[in-house]
Amino acid sequence: MSMDLLKQIAASRLPMSFRTPKEIDEVRILRQAGLVIAFVPAPADPLKLSGAEPAAQVLAITEKGREELSRIRYPGEAPQGGKPRHMGFRNWLAGARSGHGLQQGLLSRNHDSRPSQTL
Repeated sequence: MSMDLLKQIAASRLPMSFRTPKEIDEVRILRQAGLVIAFVPAPADPLKLSGAEPAAQVLAITEKGREELSRIRYPGEAPQGGKPRHMGFRNWLAGARSGHGLQQGLLSRNHDSRPSQTL
């Protein structure tokens, strides 16, 4: 699967070369989807079978490719740590009705630790 190859590429040093026809096709799919920047050989011309062995070379993963990688979840894989999610308006409102939604919202914010300046 192409997304497995994208994950493999992300875990490797670039540039990365691929020589098997299956891998070259997968790199071609990733390139067409805009997920990687790669050199991919032109489809083989059956009349011209001479020349060097074809290879695909991945130079970089695009921003779109990185976004796709962040969405991929495999069974048993822990979620990636990222930005903490806010509690949302509905949850805050539900908590406010019980008397502690506003407190939770205020406690979860970062506070400035600098001493206040008084004149």
